[in-house]
Amino acid sequence: MSRSKALQSYIAVRLLLAPLMLWTIVTLVFLLLRATPGDPADAILGARAPETAKAALREQLGLSNPLWLQYFHYLGDLLHLDLGSSLTSRGLPVWDVIKQYFPATVELSLFSMAVAVGVGVTVGMVAASRSGTIVDAIGRLFGIITYALPLFWMGMIFQLIFAVKLGWFPLGTRFPLSESPPPGITGLYTVDSLLSGNPSQFFTALYYLALPSLTLGLLLSGIFERIVRVNLKQTLLADYVEAARARGIHERRIMVAHALKNAMIPVITVLGLTFAALLSGAVLTEVTFSWPGLGNRLYEAISLRDYSTVQGIMVFFGAIVVFASILIDIANAYIDPRIRY
Repeated sequence: MSRSKALQSYIAVRLLLAPLMLWTIVTLVFLLLRATPGDPADAILGARAPETAKAALREQLGLSNPLWLQYFHYLGDLLHLDLGSSLTSRGLPVWDVIKQYFPATVELSLFSMAVAVGVGVTVGMVAASRSGTIVDAIGRLFGIITYALPLFWMGMIFQLIFAVKLGWFPLGTRFPLSESPPPGITGLYTVDSLLSGNPSQFFTALYYLALPSLTLGLLLSGIFERIVRVNLKQTLLADYVEAARARGIHERRIMVAHALKNAMIPVITVLGLTFAALLSGAVLTEVTFSWPGLGNRLYEAISLRDYSTVQGIMVFFGAIVVFASILIDIANAYIDPRIRY
């Protein structure tokens, strides 16, 4: 089988497996929500509400039906792209909840990923270029520490130091409450401020975004540092690198134009896995920093046992991770001709 046909077959298989992965996520979320203790009627009406009112609410929400019937009703709604209505937001459709809160999560994730890749690749390059030295040891230690530190703990430490003690950064919001945010074009304040031609709003939005994105990005940078350092060390020992040195090519050019290009191939693969970690990390970051994103809204919905909102957001996150994973696999297959399927 030729490489092009093998690649097409691989892509087709990955696309066919995507619905199965989504169905698995949907089923697990549905079952885990109903296996946890507590009653949504108590969360919505309060524990002291009359039992008749609770029973009526359960009947209205379909929670009095058998579990298998609830499950098939839920699958039927999903097939029609209906995520239901929030139980705690006055019947607001879950799609509207996602539209309202997701831009803040996207903005946080994009800037955090930029920090993670920039810091991780830079530290990995420096450590690999000075293999066996104290610089290499520091780079290895950086990767271990950033990978192992709990995100919520580091977030609280950074808030205490840089926001409370030093007063360098604000907390708890995306934009000053005394000012009007940028016009809602994309929902991303940094982008909307530039599209509306207001650079002062851009820097204000960036200022409020800085601390949570730096925290999440630094703790994820250890993943890229370890991948780049290990692969770059191996690449620098390759024959074509030795041949480039023998021709008198400058070491910096060898590092950037030859070795780093091949060492970055595994990084592309890891991007997909890191994206899933980024979404889960964004939830912790948003809760820790009171960032008004979809992760923070998910936490509130879990606390209130808002079945519809939790299921809708989790399915939405799951679809993003599955789709991103497929794109990363396809991109990696095109970039790296050594891959066989």
